[in-house]
Amino acid sequence: MVVISSAEYTKKAHLYQWALTLALITILYNVAEGIVSVLFGMKDEALSLFGFGIDSFVEVISGVGVWHMVRRFMKKGEADASRFELQALRITGTAFYILVFGLVVTSAISIFKGHKPETTFWGIVVALVSILSMWTLIHYKIKVGNRLNSQAILADANCTKACLCLSVVLLLTSVGYEFTGIGGMDAVGTMIIAALSFKEGRESFRKAQGVKCSCHFER
Repeated sequence: MVVISSAEYTKKAHLYQWALTLALITILYNVAEGIVSVLFGMKDEALSLFGFGIDSFVEVISGVGVWHMVRRFMKKGEADASRFELQALRITGTAFYILVFGLVVTSAISIFKGHKPETTFWGIVVALVSILSMWTLIHYKIKVGNRLNSQAILADANCTKACLCLSVVLLLTSVGYEFTGIGGMDAVGTMIIAALSFKEGRESFRKAQGVKCSCHFER
């Protein structure tokens, strides 16, 4: 039997509290980001920004699962995923697939009709804020995960990089449209966001089946 000193126990509890705080920040940030992105995406008829916002709401489902997981770790230590987490993963995967279908159909119609957004300025603003926020979250999640030697938290940190990739795509397509005025760039950006969302949905189902996903952190 391994005996943990009072100092070690306190330190570990502090780190888990940090992990819980990071999970809550991730949830609240994605809710705010989703609202802003969807509203401005609808106002400016910017498909890529609108799709990015819907993706943020789907990420909230995953974030709640991580928050629940960390809380359980604080009480019982790391163990196999609970029934709640498995259900959350399946719901998240299904939501991502529905999102992908909607984005692909919408962007295809947009290309066919030659639709152009009024502006992608807010897409640039949201993307820059998101890149900075995701980078910071990734940094601290990896730091906490390493100190706890928690593969689950490290995997979550690396999966957050998917959000960072989405932000970069949004930034590039938004800047591209502002400089060129080519409406198809917004639709192409939406297609790329759909492809990344499909990957996230697939990873959610793979994790629910107990398959090691490609977003797993490797040291």
